[in-house]
Amino acid sequence: MGKKVRVLVVDDSASVRQTLVSILEADPQIEVIGTASDPFMAAKRIQEEIPDVMTLDVEMPRMDGITFLRKIMSQRPIPVVMCSSLTEAGSETLLQALEAGAVDIILKPRIGAADHLAESALRICEVVKSAAQARLGHTRPSIRTGSASGPAAKLTADAVLPPPSGKAMARTTEMVVCVGASTGGTEALREMLIKLPANAPGMVIVQHMPEKFTAAFAKRLNSLCEVEIKEATDGDPVLRGHVLIAPGDKHMLLERQGARYHVSVRTGPLVSRHRPSVDVLFRSAARAAGANAMGVIMTGMGDDGARGMLEMHQAGAFTVSQDEATSVVFGMPKEAIAHGGVDKILPLDRIAAEILAEDRRR
Repeated sequence: MGKKVRVLVVDDSASVRQTLVSILEADPQIEVIGTASDPFMAAKRIQEEIPDVMTLDVEMPRMDGITFLRKIMSQRPIPVVMCSSLTEAGSETLLQALEAGAVDIILKPRIGAADHLAESALRICEVVKSAAQARLGHTRPSIRTGSASGPAAKLTADAVLPPPSGKAMARTTEMVVCVGASTGGTEALREMLIKLPANAPGMVIVQHMPEKFTAAFAKRLNSLCEVEIKEATDGDPVLRGHVLIAPGDKHMLLERQGARYHVSVRTGPLVSRHRPSVDVLFRSAARAAGANAMGVIMTGMGDDGARGMLEMHQAGAFTVSQDEATSVVFGMPKEAIAHGGVDKILPLDRIAAEILAEDRRR
C-alpha cells in the first residue's frame, strides 16, 4: 500500500461532513485532513495544507461551490469531487462543474438500508481514490493507492449476464460501437462524440456516473453533437446515427433479435465495483455481436472493462484503447492492454476518426 490520499471535506451540513468523514476514514488508503463549512474556511485550510483531493458541496453560504471550483482551478488546481443531492435539477449544475474542471461526482450518502449505504460508501471511496490519480494539465504526479478495498467481494459480469445462448451473429456490414469510460470520461466522450457525423455507426456507452446525472449528461451531449444521444431505456434499438448512454445505477447489455440489436437495461449487483459496469456491456457485446462490434475503452481508474474487452477481441471485434498521454486516469485502458484485449492504442483526438475508418472498412 502506498501513500494515503489526503482529503479535505467541504460541506455546509455538519451531518453530511460527519458522515463523509466516517465513510472516508473507514478506508485504510484515505486520510481526512480537515473539514470546512464554506469556501472561505476551505481556502484558509488549503493555505495551511494542500489536500490531494477536495470534496465540494454545490450549494453553500457566502459562495457557491461552482464559483469556488473555478477560483481553485484558476489559482491552484487540485482534484475536486463535487458532492450533490440526488436531484434532476441539480444535475445540470453538476455538468457545469465537470466542464469547469471537477474530476467526478458523488451523491451525498443517504442513511437507509445497510446494503445501500455500503454501496454508497464504496463508490465515494473509489471516486476519491480515483480523483487522487487524476492528471490536471498533465502536471500533477499520480498517487498510487494500491488495490481497491470495499465491503463486498468484487463480482464479475457473470453476476448479471445470463448463460451464453448460442454463437454471435456472423460478421455483417453494420457495426455496433461499445464504449466504456470512468474518471475524466465525461469530457473525453464529449470531445469524441462531437467529431462524429450524423450517420455514424450506432453506439452504446457506459460512463460511470450516479443515477439522474446520466440523463442530463446525455441531453447536454445531444445539444452539442450531430448524432442523436439519449439515456438508454430497456428495449431501445441500436441505430445508425444514435448513441445510447447507460442510465446511472443500472447495467446495460447489448442483445440481438435476428439481424437487429437492442439494449437491455436492468438492475443487479455491482460488477467490478460499478453499476453500470463496462464489463457487463463489453461481455454482452462479445456474445451478441462478435465481430460486428467495435470496443473502445477510455480514461478511468480500475479494471472495469478489461475482461470484457478481451472477450470482444477473442470474438473478433476490433478494439481500441485511449493512450496514457491523453487519459486523465490511465487505469482502465492500462488494464485492458495488460489483459491482451486491445488491438490499437490511440490518443483521444484520433478515436472518432478510427471509429469512422473501421466503419468504412466493413
